[in-house]
Amino acid sequence: MTARGARAAVLLLAAACAAPHRSEPPAAPATARFELIVLGRAQDGGLPHVGCERPCCADARRTGRVETPACLGVHDRSTGALLLVEATPGIERQLALLHELTGQRGTRGRRPVDAVVLTHAHIGHYLGLAQFGREVAGTRDLPVYASPRMGAFLRDHGPWSQLVALQQIRLERLGPGESREVLPGLTVEAIAVPHRDELSDTLALKLHGPQRTALFVPDIDRWDAAREDFEPGLLERLLERLLDGVDVAYLDATFYDGSELPDRDPREIPHPLIVDTMDRLQDRARRQPGALRFIHLNHTNPALNDPELAKRIAARGFRVAEVGERTAL
Repeated sequence: MTARGARAAVLLLAAACAAPHRSEPPAAPATARFELIVLGRAQDGGLPHVGCERPCCADARRTGRVETPACLGVHDRSTGALLLVEATPGIERQLALLHELTGQRGTRGRRPVDAVVLTHAHIGHYLGLAQFGREVAGTRDLPVYASPRMGAFLRDHGPWSQLVALQQIRLERLGPGESREVLPGLTVEAIAVPHRDELSDTLALKLHGPQRTALFVPDIDRWDAAREDFEPGLLERLLERLLDGVDVAYLDATFYDGSELPDRDPREIPHPLIVDTMDRLQDRARRQPGALRFIHLNHTNPALNDPELAKRIAARGFRVAEVGERTAL
């Protein structure tokens, strides 16, 4: 085993010991130019979760288990370029993992990645941008791709506006319905999806590589959501559009069956339920086992904390995303 492989194996073994279950994450084929790497899979607050005294968080604090918010990295094996999809509150840990798994530990300095793509302005998806500021990394002219509304939010509100004013980040447009080549040879397509859009709109992303396409939908309203501005069946049709031409999909799995938060009104947090998504996409999962993977799991979600449930999900042809897993693009 090479030194790089040994370091990666040690890191993944440590992650496995801190969680109730991990199978060995698959590696992308060596012939693929681009590899997508899962860097985080939890909901915005991660695990342990502030304000949570349930066994899931109490056990995590006792054992040292950490689950960071949903985040992806992309590695160009031919050039070494790195893309970060989301800038979460767990960004330091996630960048360290990305550098470790791509053999770039200790080589990156003040340019930890070559570009960032953001989906929306909820705290688990953009707060990590602050780490690129003068108080921490002090990056220079780092491209950050976001929708026009998200870009305006960052440009007009501190501390994000300071990053723009000091040219530590460079805002690049990636609007709904648009595609941008964010790294040479890698195109990201943005699709607007309904969600709580208080500060910005919300995007789903298709990452198109030379070989395969991946879908990333960390946040979306539940498939049967009823809103005055929705036509009947709108979200069902959107789901078909999102999955069209996709080889692997990372789908919003915030809640398993809705019973995890009995003290909250589900209408305030209308994410798709894993059980509903599996029922709707069962035929596709049978045809393409492992192509549909769940991400953005709430800290209370039993699929995040119960290895037997994760196995039952896998038996139906779906997967719970695992930190460190890789797929070719």
